Amino acid sequence: MSQVPARAADPAQAEAVAAALVDRFADYNTRFGAITCRAQQRFEARDWAGARADAIERIGLYDRCVAEAATWLQAHLGERSRDRPLWRAVRDRFAVRIAPLLDQELNKTFFNTLTRRFFRTRGVDAELEFIALDIEPTDRITHPVARHSHAIGDTPAAGFRQVLEAFRFNVPWARIGHCAGGLARVLDERLQAWGERPVRAVELLDTVFYRERRAYLVGRVFGESRFAPLVIAVVHGEHGLEVDAVLTERPHVAQVFGFTQSYFHADLATVGDAVVFLRSLLPDKAVDEIYTVLGRAKQGKTERYRHFFRHLARSGGELLRHAEGERGMVMAVFTLPSYPLVFKLIRDRFAPPKDIAREQVQAKYDLVFRHDRVGRLVDAQEFRWLRFPKRQFTPELLHELLTECRETVSDLGDDVLVHHCYLERRLRPLNLFVREAAPEAALAAVLDYGQAIKDLARSGIFPGDLLLKNFGVTRNGRAIFYDYDELCLVGECRFRREPEPRNDEEEMSAGAWYHVGENDVFPEQFPRFLGLPPVLRAALLEAHADIFRVAWWQDLQTQLAAGAYADVAPYPESVRL
Repeated sequence: MSQVPARAADPAQAEAVAAALVDRFADYNTRFGAITCRAQQRFEARDWAGARADAIERIGLYDRCVAEAATWLQAHLGERSRDRPLWRAVRDRFAVRIAPLLDQELNKTFFNTLTRRFFRTRGVDAELEFIALDIEPTDRITHPVARHSHAIGDTPAAGFRQVLEAFRFNVPWARIGHCAGGLARVLDERLQAWGERPVRAVELLDTVFYRERRAYLVGRVFGESRFAPLVIAVVHGEHGLEVDAVLTERPHVAQVFGFTQSYFHADLATVGDAVVFLRSLLPDKAVDEIYTVLGRAKQGKTERYRHFFRHLARSGGELLRHAEGERGMVMAVFTLPSYPLVFKLIRDRFAPPKDIAREQVQAKYDLVFRHDRVGRLVDAQEFRWLRFPKRQFTPELLHELLTECRETVSDLGDDVLVHHCYLERRLRPLNLFVREAAPEAALAAVLDYGQAIKDLARSGIFPGDLLLKNFGVTRNGRAIFYDYDELCLVGECRFRREPEPRNDEEEMSAGAWYHVGENDVFPEQFPRFLGLPPVLRAALLEAHADIFRVAWWQDLQTQLAAGAYADVAPYPESVRL
C-alpha cells in the first residue's frame, strides 16, 4: 500500500502557534516572577511559613504551565497536534521570535518540554527539538547583569553604611553603624591576609537573593589588584535587620549556592546574565547548578543533560560502571568515572528487609524536591527516556540493568533506553571516606555527620537509615544524606526506648523479642550499627549524644508540632559577625 504523503504545514498556522507558545512562556515567567517578588514581603514580615508555601508553589508552577499549554494546543490543533511537519515549522518560527531575547534558552526548554509530551520522545528528536550539545549557550551572553558599585574611601565604616543603605528594605536596620563597622573590619582583615589591603570598592547585584530566613547581597570586593566574591547575609530579627555573616572565600560562597540548598527567590529581570556573573565568582560551579539554585530547575536539567552527553561523546570510550560504595537494595547506581554525577534507577524488586513500593520511593524523592534541604540533602533531578549507546556500559552493569531494572530499562539493540532515573552529584560515601582519609579529616566528617542528622531533624526530616553508607562527603568535607527510600517526616515516627529484657531467653535473642511497629524508631540502637572505629564512635557520642536519646527526639516532635522550624545557616560559624 502506498504511503500517504505528509500534509505540508500551513505557514500562517505555524506562525500563530509559535506566537502563542512564546506568549505562554512569557505568562509562566510573569507568574514565576510574581511568586518570587513576594520573597521580600515575606522577609520583611518575618513570615517564614508563607515563604515556605511560596517555595512549594513556585516549584510546581512549571508543570502547571506546561499542562495548560498542552491543553490549549490539543484544543486548538486537534488532530494536527502531533503533526511533525507542522511542529517543525512552528519550531523554526519560534526560533525567529525568540532570537532577540537574552533568555532564549529558557524558551527553548519550554518548547522542548511540549514536543516531548506530544511525541513521547525517547532520547532526543533533532527534527523537533532545540539541540545544542556542542556549544555552551551562556558563552554568547555579554549583556552585563544589573549591578552597582561603591568606592570605599578613607572611612570604610561610613562607606559600608552607604552600601547597606543602597538596598531599599521596608524595615529599619537594628544597628546599621555596628553592621557597617563589622563589614569594614572583617573585609579589611581578610584582604590584609591576601596582601590586598585596603578595600578599594565593592560591586553588588541590584537584585537581593532570598531563601528561608535570610536575604543575601551578592557581588565582589576589590582590593589593590584583584577581587574576591562577596556575599553579605542579612537576617531580620525582632529589632530589625542585621548583617549575620560576610562570605569572601569561594568554598563558603559555593556552599550558599550549592546543590544541597533550596532554591533562591531572586527577582532577576533576565537570568542568563546573572548566571554568567555568578560563574565569574564561582568558576568551578557547573552552569546547571547555578540555573537550578536560581529556581530554574527545568533549565538546570537541560544544561545538565547537554553537558553530560557532550562529555560522554568526547570521553574516548570510557565506560559507565557501578558507582563505588555498597550495593543498594532499592536503587541501582552507576556513574562515568570522569564525570561527577550518579544515575539512580529503582530496582524491580527489593531485597528483604526492604518493604516498600516503587511509588513510595518516588514519593520520598518528591518530598525532598519540595522540602527545605538545609544544606544536607542532595538535589536529585528526575529524568525520563535517556538513551545511551550500549557499548558504553561495562558488561556487569549492563547485565544488572537488563535483569534487575527491566521495568525502567529497555534493550534497543545498539542502545539502552532508561525510562526513569534520578541524577545526583556524586559524593564519596562516608563509610569509604572514613577508612581512607587522614585521622583528622575522618574525625571532622564523622562529627559533621552527627550535625547533619541534627540539621535534618530540626527541619522536620528523619533520614530513616542512619548507616554511614547512606551519607556522602563533599569536596569541602561536609556530610550529606543521599539515600531517600526510608526518609520520612519526624512527626511520622514513634520514638521509643528499647524495653529491658525480662529473662535470659529475651536477653540472648538474636533479633527483637518485642513488638516493633512500622514507624517505631529506637535511637538508643543507632550507635551499634554504625561500624565506626572506637575512637570515632566515642567522639561522635561525646559531641552528639542527643541524637541517641529518645527524649531529644520527642521534645523535637513537640517543638515541630507547635510550629517551630530550624534556622540552619548555610555557612560556618567562622564567617558570622
